[in-house]
Amino acid sequence: MTPLAITGVIFGLMLLLMAVRTPISIAMFVAGSVGYVAQAGWGPFSNFLNAQAFARFASYDLSVIPLFILMGNFASQGGISKALFEFASVVMGRFRGGLAMAAVLASGAFGAICGSSVATAATITSVALPEMRRHGYSGRLATGTLAAGGTLGILIPPSVPLVIYAILAEQNIAKLFAAAMVPGIIAMVGYIIAIAIYVRVVPGQAPAGDAVRVKLTAKSLSGIVPIAIIFVIVFGGIYGGIFTPTEGAAVGAASTFVAALIKREITWAKFRHCFYATAETSAMIFLIFIGADLMNAALALTQVPGQLAGLVNGWHLSPVMVVVAIMLFYVVLGSVMDELSMILLTIPIFFPMIMGLDFGMPKESVAIWFGIMVLMTVGFGMLAPPVGLNVYVVNGMAKDVPIAESYRGVMPFLISDTIRTTVLVIFPSISLWLVKYIG
Repeated sequence: MTPLAITGVIFGLMLLLMAVRTPISIAMFVAGSVGYVAQAGWGPFSNFLNAQAFARFASYDLSVIPLFILMGNFASQGGISKALFEFASVVMGRFRGGLAMAAVLASGAFGAICGSSVATAATITSVALPEMRRHGYSGRLATGTLAAGGTLGILIPPSVPLVIYAILAEQNIAKLFAAAMVPGIIAMVGYIIAIAIYVRVVPGQAPAGDAVRVKLTAKSLSGIVPIAIIFVIVFGGIYGGIFTPTEGAAVGAASTFVAALIKREITWAKFRHCFYATAETSAMIFLIFIGADLMNAALALTQVPGQLAGLVNGWHLSPVMVVVAIMLFYVVLGSVMDELSMILLTIPIFFPMIMGLDFGMPKESVAIWFGIMVLMTVGFGMLAPPVGLNVYVVNGMAKDVPIAESYRGVMPFLISDTIRTTVLVIFPSISLWLVKYIG
């Protein structure tokens, strides 16, 4: 078989296994194994597995992933999300569509200590959805807002996908977090503007005037104090040079646990659930690592990725157009894969290609900017049909809302995503502005 045919078999087998609901990690592992054995034989395949598993998981940098996940679980189980939404409702309740805006603000604040899109969407939905429905918000707007707000869990640092990108691309995690900060805030503001426009253009989606007009009190303000303290400790410590991102994740997890204890929301059952959920999610991510490593090794043997890079260079496209083409590919790929699988599978192929192009910037700046663009596009894939994992999660919690209505509800936010991403492509300096202050 030709290298191109083997590549087709590898991807075809992976997609076939995914179509029959095989876990993505297993699908990539099986497809990669078939491709590797077909090209190199059983002996080299066994040696690769023997060495690669240890080489991958012996990395100290990987410990940051379960620590940030544990931090998010403590926040979810510790009642912090409810306090955030109550505070956001007080701030935004005076505006038309205020509860929807409050859900976006709460999602952004919760994302600052979570790092997971799905966890943010599910946690804020459990608190905000009943209130939004009780105040007369349509199922379309409520579920669309909560699904979109969930993407802020990965757009605003800490972000598990961004950590994985940093590991694969061998980039500084702290600098990537700094680069994601401004685009994440822009995303949050863009969603709020989208809501303000939508509730005025499309009648009947939100009450004419929200009844939530509670004054700001010390009690409501105290709800966000733990989040502010944790954020300052973690990111202040990282950027102040007090500890590394991995140490910061450990400090953040411990601080979030203490905050949950102070709120008296954490029980022994919830405490155990936090560790079980962290172990389950981390194991899933690490299995995807192995499956993606095997897929990438099999593809490397075909030499097709190198030929693809040469082909793209031969087209003489501008570097920015190459990035745009990759982002469009991510949008399509997002219809069949989750964000972690996409990053693990494609970054080893696309990253060297991008680094070989001349953007008129230092190579480190290119690597960081490209990582932010990948993150933005991955967030788009969490909403876009026909999959849109966040939409499925939120819609599953809103039993009375048809899935088609939820997909209609995310359309204004997808428009906002498109505008934001276009601006970030044209003006890389927006993403790189804070990075120059990181030593």
